Amino acid sequence: MIHEPTACQLGEGPLWHPQREQLFWFDILGHRLHTKGQHWQCDTYVSAAGWVDNSTLLIASARALHRFDITTGDLTDIGPLEADNPVTRSNDGRADPQGGFWIGTMGINAEKGAGAIYRYYRGELRQLYADITISNAICFAPDGHTAYFTDTPTQKIMRVALDANGWPDGAPDVHIDLTGTDFRPDGAVVDAAGNLWNAQWGAGRVAGYTNKGAFIAAYEFPARQTSCPAFGGTDLQTLFCTSAAVGLTGPDEGKTYAIQTETTGQAEHRVIL
Repeated sequence: MIHEPTACQLGEGPLWHPQREQLFWFDILGHRLHTKGQHWQCDTYVSAAGWVDNSTLLIASARALHRFDITTGDLTDIGPLEADNPVTRSNDGRADPQGGFWIGTMGINAEKGAGAIYRYYRGELRQLYADITISNAICFAPDGHTAYFTDTPTQKIMRVALDANGWPDGAPDVHIDLTGTDFRPDGAVVDAAGNLWNAQWGAGRVAGYTNKGAFIAAYEFPARQTSCPAFGGTDLQTLFCTSAAVGLTGPDEGKTYAIQTETTGQAEHRVIL
């Protein structure tokens, strides 16, 4: 079940690169980008990525969006991301079917309402939602018509319709309501059939829901603080999940896990710069 035994203080942002057939993920608090057997040290918080081509990732950090050359390790700024705000850092993010990249920010100490959710699309970074405490669960329906996201403390995963270019079209509404439960929505991904799979912080699981919001099933993991899932493998049926060791002790915390499922994921979408 363990994909990578190296423990992350705050594992996040797993990305299965469909061309390279390779998993990348982050340790936000360790300022590191990981792949199996290798890591790159950064000078600030890094948290989420999209793939641009076979050798290039777009990476979000506490101060900017960057081009990352996988071969050389070179990091080049694309544009600022709350660079003038020392309170915040990047958090959850994912590429959408139209080639945009959604990225959420949050307070380094989870300051209430300090974060926001943005979309980068063909050179433009636009704020979509403000007053976000812990941005998470950014993911997209396969047809590109719906986006999902959450502000974790609300325990509500929202959905919003998208226009043909991938911009929100109308106000978000509640897709999955976990209020009154012990489940706190963290990162999420949508499979090829349109079901949403959500890592639930503190519960040690990734739970699946239909496109109508009905619970399907949950995959359990040894780590308590499951943080973000990703589908990968040659058949896109391997479910990867990062976790966080921060605040916990024990041999299972902070590792990156992989389990074989009968669910087929979407191939991650390419970011168009």
